[in-house]
Amino acid sequence: MKFLLKLLSYPYRMAVNIRHWMFDCGLLKSEKFSTPIICVGNITVGGTGKTPTAEMIMEYMMQYCRVAFLSRGYGRRTKGYVEVTAGSSYRDVGDEPLQVKLKFPDALVVVCEKRAEAIRRIEAEHPETELIIMDDGFQHRYVDPRINVVVIDSTRPFYKDDYLPCGSLRDKVDSLYRAHYFIVTKCHENMSQLDQRLWRKELHKVAYQKIYFTHVVPTHAVPLFDTAHTLDTGDEVVVMAGIGNPRPFIAGAREMYKVAATMTFSDHHVYSVSDINRIVECLKLHPQAMLLTTEKDAVKLRRSRRVPDYMRQRLFYQPVKLAFLEGSDEDFLGTLKSDLEGKVHLGDMSIGGREANEQR
Repeated sequence: MKFLLKLLSYPYRMAVNIRHWMFDCGLLKSEKFSTPIICVGNITVGGTGKTPTAEMIMEYMMQYCRVAFLSRGYGRRTKGYVEVTAGSSYRDVGDEPLQVKLKFPDALVVVCEKRAEAIRRIEAEHPETELIIMDDGFQHRYVDPRINVVVIDSTRPFYKDDYLPCGSLRDKVDSLYRAHYFIVTKCHENMSQLDQRLWRKELHKVAYQKIYFTHVVPTHAVPLFDTAHTLDTGDEVVVMAGIGNPRPFIAGAREMYKVAATMTFSDHHVYSVSDINRIVECLKLHPQAMLLTTEKDAVKLRRSRRVPDYMRQRLFYQPVKLAFLEGSDEDFLGTLKSDLEGKVHLGDMSIGGREANEQR
């Protein structure tokens, strides 16, 4: 089976290389825009931590300018340009864009599979937008962003990986030269300087590139419904996750709670009636346990009529918060803002600039 997957990975690798060659020689065009764009992407499939990274950048930059978030809306049943509202269904806009909208209700959140078309519409219909954060667009290349932030999962080293479907690489490693910033996620809190140097050796392709190492900070679980019981550190939980790489989430849950059982599903999983029944049966086997899930899964379950009261009373989700390790390049967010100002010369992005412009 491994041999067959390896054979199938060669046509995929060839297609990726040809596509990049067509952009590099100008047969396919990358479009520049007047609105500055920060692209947050990766070169692998699965959960590397793009959304928490994008949310961290968004929360910081919204202090200084009007920010829009653009995603293709993976897994949605709609097509074309759609503006996300708090009342949108994740089936229509995707789970991650809806998660971002619920977290930042005042921000413009847009889904569109054609990123360049979406940016043109944002500029035409929302001229107040001063910055666009484009999710998962590093390999897209039809849009030429001002800054590329590439997210790397430390638990799945790309330099030991293979192309789809044999491995999880969806883009060629050589494309990392286009990155301006690397965020290495899911690192051990006590990651050694030696391990950091090894990562720097693999990632550092161009002199201006900066590398940051992060770990997930344990956060208190939040009840999804008002009817939920309480959940304290050390309590018993059943852990449920439908994300790309659930291992770090489960490991983090074990540090805070007594994990009675785990249930994992595929990334962007749509929960069926049979899934809900399985979850309820698992909870009944552990009558003292609460149900702990991810923030992305919570978005899909919050308005589902399939969730019975027994499950609602036990359902909690755990938001993801990133923290930088010692040894990282200093002050990622401040450096990113300064770099953006230097590239686009936006006076209104300086501290206090937006307020001054509004007063004028």
